[in-house]
Amino acid sequence: MTMYDSRTKLSQQVVSEVREHFGERVFETMIPRSTRLAEAPSFGKPIIHYDKYSAGAAAYELLAQELLVRLDKG
Repeated sequence: MTMYDSRTKLSQQVVSEVREHFGERVFETMIPRSTRLAEAPSFGKPIIHYDKYSAGAAAYELLAQELLVRLDKG
């Protein structure tokens, strides 16, 4: 899930519906809506190089770790 904003009912509803429809295929890690994430492409950089200490960078790192765990089980 990307551009997730826990403050909005819409984001919560979307997550609920996607998880209901796709089940375990949906990753647990959610990428938050973030100004720093939105700015990074304008500077031609991935978030890890644009602002490696941002919440978005941390979320993408967690997603990568989750993916590696899933691939290892496959």
